[in-house]
Amino acid sequence: MATLRDILARKGHDVIAVGPADTVLHAANLMNEKGIGGLLVMEAGGWVGIFTERDVLRRVVGRGRDPATTPVAEVMSVPVTVCEPDLSLDDSAALMTARRIRHLPVREGGQLIGVVTIGDLLAYQVGEQSATIAQMTSYLYDLR
Repeated sequence: MATLRDILARKGHDVIAVGPADTVLHAANLMNEKGIGGLLVMEAGGWVGIFTERDVLRRVVGRGRDPATTPVAEVMSVPVTVCEPDLSLDDSAALMTARRIRHLPVREGGQLIGVVTIGDLLAYQVGEQSATIAQMTSYLYDLR
């Protein structure tokens, strides 16, 4: 059964982060630049929160706050749901659905090793299904 480790092996282990004192504007610009929907908020080598597009809409725009002066620490989501790399994709999807989250930081031995998104889970599953269909099609044509 596939695990988060399998996704990270394909995707890579890069983690894009901001500090708690960084402004929402800086964080939003970084998300736009990288084409991502969330950032970990890191301080002294550890994560202290996560900042996502949902936080921008609900806690900044929805409350009329100025993104140029609002620190990420005031609007980030805490606590952060974190999991181990050997969690199955089915269990990961169930966890993300139950907690209504789209970003899942992955740690091993207390160290952050990557972030998996709901989009990563879906892309991995579609890729696996496509490979299975291709194998089955090839097998059927070889029978002729």
